[in-house]
Amino acid sequence: MRTALLGFGLGGTAFHAPFLSTADDLTLSAVVTSRTGEVASRYPGVEVLGSADELWSRAADFDLVVVTTPNRLHAPHARTALEHGLNVVVDKPFAATAAEARSLADLATSRGLLLAPFHNRRWDGDFRTVTSLVRNGSLGQVHRFESRFERWRPEVKPGWKETADPEALGSIVYDLGTHLVDQALALFGRPRAVYAEVRALRPEAGAHDDAFLALTHEGGEVSHLWTSALANDQGPRFRVLGSRSSFVKHGMDPQEAALRAGELPGGPGWGHDTGTATLGGEPVDLEPGAYQEFYAAVARGEAPVPVEDAIAGLAVVEAAFESARTGRVVTL
Repeated sequence: MRTALLGFGLGGTAFHAPFLSTADDLTLSAVVTSRTGEVASRYPGVEVLGSADELWSRAADFDLVVVTTPNRLHAPHARTALEHGLNVVVDKPFAATAAEARSLADLATSRGLLLAPFHNRRWDGDFRTVTSLVRNGSLGQVHRFESRFERWRPEVKPGWKETADPEALGSIVYDLGTHLVDQALALFGRPRAVYAEVRALRPEAGAHDDAFLALTHEGGEVSHLWTSALANDQGPRFRVLGSRSSFVKHGMDPQEAALRAGELPGGPGWGHDTGTATLGGEPVDLEPGAYQEFYAAVARGEAPVPVEDAIAGLAVVEAAFESARTGRVVTL
């Protein structure tokens, strides 16, 4: 599949280009960016396009577009790509609302095109481990699932992610929060109730930088999800409590750090997590992380994450904002 990467910020450089350039049956053919020199040095022979309009005028030259532009452009760029007959991978957030996401899904279906939300965190090694433990019954009946993406970034950096403009979709709930919600839904399905606290804590912050979401699932499981830019002492990445045992994991999956450092995926030791993990209080081995499996599925013409899951996740995000605004539990 001849692939055009639309955007070359952190998402494009770390989470997409390394996989597009190494996956079997995918070819990184072009990148839409102004960073011509960086593309040339890292990916010799890959064409650089100056704008999205140039990409659309050349649509016949490509099979797949990966959208990793600023959040507010995700859905518009995905729609334009589909209208030009291109398969699409869309970075998170998939859209601003569940209704907008549904509209994209309907368009893709009507055109017979692949539309895949990029929720690569399903292939974090620690989350793969949690999934295995839940599925094989090692934990028994799970009654509480705790998950955190916490960071210590007390200084606000300039950029669209920190703006107070709601149309920028810069809220931490749209950023790291969408991954947390997607993982909870992948494990336990769409919740029936959502409670949330969403705040901007840093004095200079325009966008939300701290959030807590509580999801009550149909099976009785409760997901407690935290994400914050102002957590100097991070809690466990996962704490899962069940009727038979518990699982606790500290530390982040190592794949993001490796990609930021310029490593290519799939080499010896790729995804090996040295974080501390216990099952029932005893040390337990973690499954390796495997972000490469996302694009391996795309190359086979499959959506690794069903678009319906992204729609359900955005319904949770909308409910979280409503709950934080009203102070009430929102039913879905």
